[in-house]
Amino acid sequence: MKRVMFSLFPILAACGSSPDAPAPPPATVAAAAPAPTPPAAPAPGAAARTAEIATRSEVGEVNPRLLRRFKPVRPVLAESGAPAASDALIDLGRMLFFDKRLSRDRDLSCNSCHALDHYGVDNEPTSVGAKGARGHRNSPSVYHAAGQVACFWDGRAVDVEEQAKGPILNPAEMAMPDAKAVIAVLRAIPGYAAAFRAAFPGDAAPLSYDNLGRAIGAFERRLVTPSRWDQYLAGDHAALTAQEVAGLKLFTDIGCMTCHTGELVGGSMFQKVGLVEAWPNQSDQGRYDLTHVSSDRMMFKVPSLRNVAKTAPYFHDGSVKTLDEAVTMMGRHQLGEELGKSDVAAIASWLGSLTGELPATYIAAPRLPE
Repeated sequence: MKRVMFSLFPILAACGSSPDAPAPPPATVAAAAPAPTPPAAPAPGAAARTAEIATRSEVGEVNPRLLRRFKPVRPVLAESGAPAASDALIDLGRMLFFDKRLSRDRDLSCNSCHALDHYGVDNEPTSVGAKGARGHRNSPSVYHAAGQVACFWDGRAVDVEEQAKGPILNPAEMAMPDAKAVIAVLRAIPGYAAAFRAAFPGDAAPLSYDNLGRAIGAFERRLVTPSRWDQYLAGDHAALTAQEVAGLKLFTDIGCMTCHTGELVGGSMFQKVGLVEAWPNQSDQGRYDLTHVSSDRMMFKVPSLRNVAKTAPYFHDGSVKTLDEAVTMMGRHQLGEELGKSDVAAIASWLGSLTGELPATYIAAPRLPE
């Protein structure tokens, strides 16, 4: 068998961000570095593998060595040894996440584009911002964003704490004029002054824009959705159906796990979209627009595939409506393979097992300060 060791989903669904539009913080752009160079593209080999792929619906045990490349999701996506966030800090972050008063027209919140009861997305190709404006990139899910290599499709924010501060000031999103205006709004609400003091008890000036980012980030680091996939990884092999296991075997055998691996089944690197066959939409050049490094053309963050069955439409431009079509396109453009319908169905079935349970109590809309 000729194995093609490249990701099947390098840009399927993405670190929680609102629709990308110009206005990233200058310091982030300055810190951007070229993305890691992906492996060289293989020669297409669909014809040589047709018969073998046709027989690969036969179910058996998945190679344990390959399964060790994945891990069950943690309850908190934070660095090992990081101090635990206080309840006061998480509660503050939750309120800020839901508060529309942080937008210029008081009609948008983080939850508007990253609806927590809809798996952290709005299911729009691109999200609607201030005065009906739309960004040019799809809003990825905020679930599991905190565990990824960077935030936004181009990776311009290093973590969720930094990312949280971007959309509020973006003119195509929440459109506040500057950080001072945001702080003025918060200071005018007595309840927020008390909440910031409780969340940052050792800070001489707790009500700050950086602390706003820290609070939202603390809330987002617990936005995780354990699924049947995690049960399977923990040893309960009855957690997946035969078709799902068949899809998992295909996913690992053809090399998708080269990029989509680890705890989040992705989110740990950047990859070129159109690795074998050029991507049809070349208008967005990905990280190149940020770094201006030639090797970053068409490079995007590899997204986590957790909850991918719930986060359509797909890709950085939101151009594909169905998961089956997305799988087919990735086979063609990343692997040089025309995957058959049964293989597409099997892979999509396994991806469905990555759909987790929403933490209903944790994500319930809070009463906002007055």
